[in-house]
Amino acid sequence: MPEPHDIPASTLERLVDVVALPIGRWDADSRLVFCNRPYQLWSGRTRDELIGQTLAQLYGDEAWERARPAFERAFRGATTSYERLLRHGTLTGRWARIQVFPDADASGQVHSVYTIATDIHEDVTAREALIAARVRLDRFTENIPNPLTYVDREFVLRFVNKAYCEMVGKPADQLLGRHIGAVRGQRRWAEHEPHFRRALEGKTVQYTRLVDGLANNLTGGPRWLRTSYVPDFDAEGQVVGLYTVTIDVHDLTVAQEQLRRSVERDVLTDVLSRRTMMDRIEAALVTAVHDPVALFFVDLDGFKSVNDRLGHREGDALLIKVAQALQSSVRADDAVGRFGGDEFLVLASVRGQAGARALALHMLEAVRRVSAGVPGGGVSASIGYAIAPADAQHPLKLLQCADDAMYAAKRLGKDRVQHTAERSSAPSDPATH
Repeated sequence: MPEPHDIPASTLERLVDVVALPIGRWDADSRLVFCNRPYQLWSGRTRDELIGQTLAQLYGDEAWERARPAFERAFRGATTSYERLLRHGTLTGRWARIQVFPDADASGQVHSVYTIATDIHEDVTAREALIAARVRLDRFTENIPNPLTYVDREFVLRFVNKAYCEMVGKPADQLLGRHIGAVRGQRRWAEHEPHFRRALEGKTVQYTRLVDGLANNLTGGPRWLRTSYVPDFDAEGQVVGLYTVTIDVHDLTVAQEQLRRSVERDVLTDVLSRRTMMDRIEAALVTAVHDPVALFFVDLDGFKSVNDRLGHREGDALLIKVAQALQSSVRADDAVGRFGGDEFLVLASVRGQAGARALALHMLEAVRRVSAGVPGGGVSASIGYAIAPADAQHPLKLLQCADDAMYAAKRLGKDRVQHTAERSSAPSDPATH
């Protein structure tokens, strides 16, 4: 079996003709001394136009400057390669990788080098697109106004953006490589650690809280912020780190609270709305067997005359004062709501009929004190009440019983309280019934 250097050059050159890649051989002066047929097609020239020409003569000085380092290394015995953008024939604008390797004789002397060209245009453009995308992503993450971080499984910071640095008041080189708890302090770490650990289990976690603006380099006082903790999975589905992004949700949270309050609260008096009161009554009756509750229906007597004499503005002011008086008459856990117009509902836990009556009389006295400040007087309250589960076990039935008792109090002379079980009897002393 002959060694490669024993095979005649003519035989080798016929062999490379059947290789589908452009192959050329260059002497020490960088002149082309041999090329196969694919090379001729690749260059867009005939063999006579190619042989004896230097690489610079064939493709220009710029092409030779790209090739020179690789040629010099190949003549020293090394196999190497380089890439260049082609500027000849139909291949103009395409990227090629040129492999350059020595043609050494039996003694190891290199008298010429071979080149093999490979079209890598799609690879290069894909690589450049990936690099461009990475640059855009880096630019985006760096300049996005929301603080971004990446921590590994040990909660060590591996990436922070400019907004995060501004929030903590430290440059990136003082943050990267450090445990996030050491950066933010033990108190904040204790607050956030449970959310980090839940995210390590593979769950996206969100945490919304009201933060001190000055302590977090924020303007405008305390702000509602929401941090999302997003797991980063590897190819096997294991969590290898966590992304965090913090966004300012202050305006949204305030708007939601205002919306919730507008549904839950009466716009004028700021006590609970009718809808919310019915929800509270329904919820209270679920446990009323063990925790009795009383529902009080409060209707103002003579309210229309206030509107007629003093105007609706004074009437609204009176409703607000009555609502405040009723709220002050009960415990914080009890519920006060406006049923509509000059009617109010109060839901309170009671120990029995005696306790419910005492609370009703207390509210009646509170309304009397408010009415004392109304020019011309003439305002009082009729209060009817019912107790669950003794009087009713259904929300609407309990409301009906309290409403019936309130109307009974009106029929009996107003400015009094009335229990639904005694609404047909006429009390002799309004102040004690």
